[in-house]
Order: sequence, then structure tokens, then C-alpha cells
Amino acid sequence: MNKPILAIVVPCYNEELCVEDTAEKLLMVLEDLCTKNKINSESYIYFVDDGSKDSTWEIISNLHEKNKKIKGLKFIRNFGNQKALTAGYESVRELGCDCAVSIDADLQQDELAIEKFIDKYSEGADIVSGIRNSRKTDNLFKKTTAIMFYKLMNMLGANIPVNHSDFRLISKKALNIMELYPEKALFLRGFFNDVGLKTSYVYFDVKPRLKGESKFNFLKLMALALNGITSFSIVPLRIIAVLGFIMALFGFIIGLEAVFEKIFFNNAPNGWATTIILLSCFGGLQIFCLGIIGEYVGQVYREVKARPRYIKETELK
Repeated sequence: MNKPILAIVVPCYNEELCVEDTAEKLLMVLEDLCTKNKINSESYIYFVDDGSKDSTWEIISNLHEKNKKIKGLKFIRNFGNQKALTAGYESVRELGCDCAVSIDADLQQDELAIEKFIDKYSEGADIVSGIRNSRKTDNLFKKTTAIMFYKLMNMLGANIPVNHSDFRLISKKALNIMELYPEKALFLRGFFNDVGLKTSYVYFDVKPRLKGESKFNFLKLMALALNGITSFSIVPLRIIAVLGFIMALFGFIIGLEAVFEKIFFNNAPNGWATTIILLSCFGGLQIFCLGIIGEYVGQVYREVKARPRYIKETELK
């Protein structure tokens, strides 16, 4: 088997404090893997600047001038982490590679685990997913919401391993299949676990972030979760249909009781406070259900408009 050309995809947004250190460490990883004859010497690093407002792109450009193994792409504006990852995968596929590993720019994910990814790939895996050993670096709120997200996604039919991240290796075969999915908001964690290719797992420890701050806030994580749910499951819509039937049946039973009391006891049914409470609860439930339906309508709206996933400003090859 020929030694594979590895492309390391690194999405970044306002990472001027760490991108140079990240490049240096990843170059050391490539050099070590080349020395061990595990990858081709033509392997490279591909940074995707997601519309940074600081000097991230200037640093990447300088690194490219010094070492052509460092390549990059700059968006015209910020499109989001998932779009940056998608652009990275699509770009390295066009540039040429046998497999690609995606990793965060802050290198909290263990870059030394890339060797294990390559070993799994050499054994025949088309997708190698990185799984965190623990979430001890997260605060209680983030840890709880993350676990709830994975459990909810699996309940709704998306087969995503708990503590799976975007630290993964994908083969050229997987990259070619990805091209067949034209969705504008492709949920990558769901896609790679749903496509059906041979998959292996690598477990790793998360390191503390040494410089800068995480760009993922609560609202961005919520947006990612909603996109994942609405992209890979229609179960919420079916739940709404069942709730609607139950509410209609409940209303019908209450109506029969009111008619029965009026005919046989000649008085209006008691419990106006209860009625107001029920109306408030059911009103809130209806609005909630409309919100879920709205998310699905929004997905359709984005797809129908057929706007580009991202717009490139500059690319360094």
C-alpha cells in the first residue's frame, strides 16, 4: 500500500494568538509521521480562515511564504465553523489527498493522536472519529447540555457517539461521497456517522486551551444542535402530530363533560381557574410546536434559496 497523502484541515476564527504555535506543532506531527513512513512527504496543512477580524490571515500568509506545506483559504466573511470545515474538506479534495484530518485551531484536541488515526486508516477504515475520554475541561453547564444533546440526537435517530467531536479522519472515498450531498447546512457529525462507510474510533484526552478564548458560545452551540436535529430527523414533527391528536381528544372529552353537566344537572361546569391554566399551557405548547415547525420551514427556505455555502476571498495553494 502506497503511503497516503494526508491533509490536516484547521478551521480558525480570530486565532492570532495560537495559529503560529498550531502550525509549528502540526508540522512536527507531519515530519514525525513521514519519518515513520506512515504518510507521504507531500502531506500538508490547510488552514481555513472563517472571516477573522484580527491578524490570523496575515500570519497564515507569512507561514505559507516560509513553508509551502502550509496552505490556506480565507472567507470573505464569517460563515461559521461547519461551513469552514466543509470548505476545508472540499478544498483538499480538489488539491489532492488520500485522507484528511480535521482538528481545532487551539489544539485542545491531542494532535499526537493523529498517528492513531492514520493507523486505523491503514487498517481499512474510511472514517475515524475522535472520541473524548472525558469532559473534565468543560464547566458543569456545558458538560450537561452536551450530554443532553447527544442523547437527544440518538433518541431522534441520528447515530452520533457520545463525546464525538469534529476531530476526525476521512478518506478520499468519503470526500467523494460528501460531494453528492448538496445541502447548504450539512451537519457533518451526523453525515459521517450516517453515510455507512467503515468507521473506527480513537479515544483522546482534551488539553486546556493555552491561548485565546473559545469562539463557541451557547447560542452557536444551540444553533448547531437545532441544525443537527432538523437535518437528520423528522421525529419532532411526528411528536407534534401526536400531541395535536392528544390535545384534540382531550378537548373533545372536556366538551362532552360540559354537555353532560348542562343536560343532566342544568349547571355550567366548575373549574374556571383550571380552564385558564389549561389554556395557558396548551397555548404555550402550541407556540412551541410552531417554533419547531418553523425550524423545518427555515431549513427548506435555506435550501430553496440555493445560496452558496461560503464565498472564498483568497486561497494559498
